[in-house]
Amino acid sequence: MRIATGHVAATVLATSLLAACHDDDAARLTAPTPPAITGASIAPNPTNVLGAVATVRVRDADSVAVRFSLTGDAVTVDSLTPAVTVAGDSTVVPILGLLPARAYTLTPVAYGAGGATLGESLNFTTDTLPSDLPRYTTTGTNPSPGYVVFAAGVFGLVIDNSGRVVWYRRFPNKGPGLNFIAQPNGRFTARPQSDPAVLGHWVEVDPLGSVTRELGCGRGLQPRLHDFIGERDGSYWLLCDETRDMDLTGEGGVAHASVTGTVVQHLSGSGELLFDWSPFDHFAITDGNPDDRRGALVNWTHGNAFDFDTDGNLIVSFRNLSEVTKIDVRTGNVLWRLGGRQNEFTFVDGPTPLFAGQHSARASAPGALMLLDNVGDPTESRAEWYTIDEGTRTARLVRSYGTPGIITLIGGSMQSLPGGRTLVSFGTAGRVEEYDSEGRVVWQIDGNPGYVFRAQRIRSLYNPGTDLTR
Repeated sequence: MRIATGHVAATVLATSLLAACHDDDAARLTAPTPPAITGASIAPNPTNVLGAVATVRVRDADSVAVRFSLTGDAVTVDSLTPAVTVAGDSTVVPILGLLPARAYTLTPVAYGAGGATLGESLNFTTDTLPSDLPRYTTTGTNPSPGYVVFAAGVFGLVIDNSGRVVWYRRFPNKGPGLNFIAQPNGRFTARPQSDPAVLGHWVEVDPLGSVTRELGCGRGLQPRLHDFIGERDGSYWLLCDETRDMDLTGEGGVAHASVTGTVVQHLSGSGELLFDWSPFDHFAITDGNPDDRRGALVNWTHGNAFDFDTDGNLIVSFRNLSEVTKIDVRTGNVLWRLGGRQNEFTFVDGPTPLFAGQHSARASAPGALMLLDNVGDPTESRAEWYTIDEGTRTARLVRSYGTPGIITLIGGSMQSLPGGRTLVSFGTAGRVEEYDSEGRVVWQIDGNPGYVFRAQRIRSLYNPGTDLTR
């Protein structure tokens, strides 16, 4: 009986061991294969010596990143690029924000269902910076994280909080124009200057600096340089110049005046016109300054900024009317007019008018508007915040920051940042400053960086659209 029992136990044990071995073999057969790196190469970024491009060939991988560090440093600090999705058996990985004229060690990393695999390390040395690239210094011990984007001469560029240029893109001829902008779709856009007789366009570039699209207005209109929004679905919003011949003899002008008004358009990625709003259909020529309409060329409205209110409708700034206008994006109807000769609001807790010649109007929160007031006070430009009550038609000035004697007649920008902070450029005054929620300057570009039409903080060189605010 004991023998039988032992025999049964041995049989059960043997069966269990065979089953375990079978399960182990099955597990090995079904386990994901670790990714393999079958080849890799590093090349300079053709538009920017502070970057490189890794081409990595892989097997059984779904994404690839590159680990990089300065070669020969006593203390090795590795950085890692964001992972890039693999298409087929290879991918291209940008490496951005490198130091000039330095040697780097770069190692590709492949990721897949079977884990992560390191490839062989590669050596790469960056080139020296262009001699005409601007240099900057900054002060401030408590800036917001990230980088600052703006146009400077022939360059669109990005600096870090120390003032070091970490990314740049040279544009041909006269450069990117005054406005170089990071977009929600993860690209940058610029409006290069062109002959007024030639139809211009915006240029979109990716984080490597490669041109991805040229974008223009519908109806053959001329794109303005002042503002642009590139949506994630490929569509885009922009400002355009529409010019009409008008008889202004009854308004103190000439018989055949060329009157230019600012149109707001929305176009699909394929160029289909989705929204087309013209001031000629909603405003009167007398809404502007009489002195502006006496000559043969009349710059009537001079739209210079737009944004989306929290209800999805448009907020548009018309500098030459000293007016901010809210427009229904479905019907094109004007919902209200704030400031200027057709003002519909009562101003509270501030002088009348509260602003003039303004730039960078932004809907910073529900019922809140911010803008750079260029010449409401002709001795001092100021960053200003208002609460807007659409029901009672009241506008209350709640905050105002500036520096006595600092004035920019044209240009300038404001950007709302997390924690109640604000980045402000004072245009031709050559000042770019970050304020905390109490109005204290916590960071600034030293000296005079030149005419900065617009400054903008971003969080990532690889995806400038991450957590982007207008």
